[in-house]
Amino acid sequence: MEILRSQRKPPLSADAGGVSSLPLYRSPPELEVRLEDFELFAIDRLRVLQGISDGLSRGRKADEMEKSVKDLWRTHMRHPVAAEVANKDIISHFVLRLVYCREEEMRKWFLSMETILFRHRFKMESFEAQRAILAELDRPYKAVSGAELESVKEKLLQVARSTGQHLTNADVLFYKVPFEEVPELVSGRRVYIHKGHAYVAMNQVASLVVTQFRTLLSKALILTNRKWTSTLREQEKHRLTPIVEAISTIYLGPDYSKPKDVAELSLKDIDRVANNSFPLCMRHLFGKFREDHHLKYGGRMQLGLFLKGVGLNLDDALAFWRAEFSKKVGLEKFDKEYAYSIRHNYGKEGKRADYTPYSCQKIISSTPGVGDHHGCPYRHFSEENLRAALNKIGVSSRAMEDVLDRVRNKHYQLACALVFEAIHGSSCDSGINHPNQYFSESHKILLSKNNPGT
Repeated sequence: MEILRSQRKPPLSADAGGVSSLPLYRSPPELEVRLEDFELFAIDRLRVLQGISDGLSRGRKADEMEKSVKDLWRTHMRHPVAAEVANKDIISHFVLRLVYCREEEMRKWFLSMETILFRHRFKMESFEAQRAILAELDRPYKAVSGAELESVKEKLLQVARSTGQHLTNADVLFYKVPFEEVPELVSGRRVYIHKGHAYVAMNQVASLVVTQFRTLLSKALILTNRKWTSTLREQEKHRLTPIVEAISTIYLGPDYSKPKDVAELSLKDIDRVANNSFPLCMRHLFGKFREDHHLKYGGRMQLGLFLKGVGLNLDDALAFWRAEFSKKVGLEKFDKEYAYSIRHNYGKEGKRADYTPYSCQKIISSTPGVGDHHGCPYRHFSEENLRAALNKIGVSSRAMEDVLDRVRNKHYQLACALVFEAIHGSSCDSGINHPNQYFSESHKILLSKNNPGT
């Protein structure tokens, strides 16, 4: 896959096997890719994978997930040129494979989401297309027929009846495969096993194909990681590396660089508002700043941009930081060493960029060191410290156990949403994807409670 700055690429065939448009992504495509498409296609696919992740974390049922995946794919993976849809599918997969190969946790997430996406897309294919994909795997799977099929037919029907399956004419086709290649069916007792082989009905073949897909992708991610660390990262340090590193922490939600539906936050109200409407990550930073009169760079950036996004203007921001820092380092040192970076965050110094508050994804992926207080409490706190923090802000014991259960399963944003619901007594159906979203939703709820007639 060659990356170009501005050049059209010939479209891949959208029907590579004659019947299926679902690729196995076994090797990178031999085509030229514009640099713009490299990034944009990857971001569109990332929206699909994050949508799947959100649906799972919210406990959506199988039929809801099926509809969600179909809608996500239709919305984000379309292309104005029909013949380019297959290109976009393949290019976006390989770009994200490069993005998420770099760390074990990233690999696990990508592998899981891509496998779920593949499963849903495979089930939407026709039986003919599914058989073509199965053949493409080039595995020694044999269709059972003749005398062998007759000898096990009664057993197959017994298994089908016990699992509530309805065998149609299409299901007369069975594949004989090593039982260890369909662990999902074996663990669920949904398949007949005889002499080390499982007899897999055509309507169950998704389990077989998805297992193989996951195995292939898992191995490919390890190989991609080796190539990335050994050669690609250095070779592409001025072109692709910055894009690859940025995509993994990109935030795809609303822009919170300027406050919306919220009046400016005044200094006289900041402590009350922090107690009522700041998410735990910001509440922790705010409390530590008041307590220690100092924050390291990571904490200053995370809290400072958040405060900017909730409506603290530049003059008040300077007054807020100066009042605390001066207690520790003095006014002169503050004005010399710290005031510039505050003005810089507000676009008044340097290149005068309008910096945006950090998203949950960026905060979760940060790596706080000794003496740092930034990051996500649900990810970076010990369980003991998290319990203490949740108890301090009034989360009940019952709700706390639900939160900790989500944390143990690494659903940090869902844990934050549960805390929001516990504190505000109101559901948070959209989930929490940004600290400033938490603040905005909290502000709306408290405003409606204080002014019920509005």
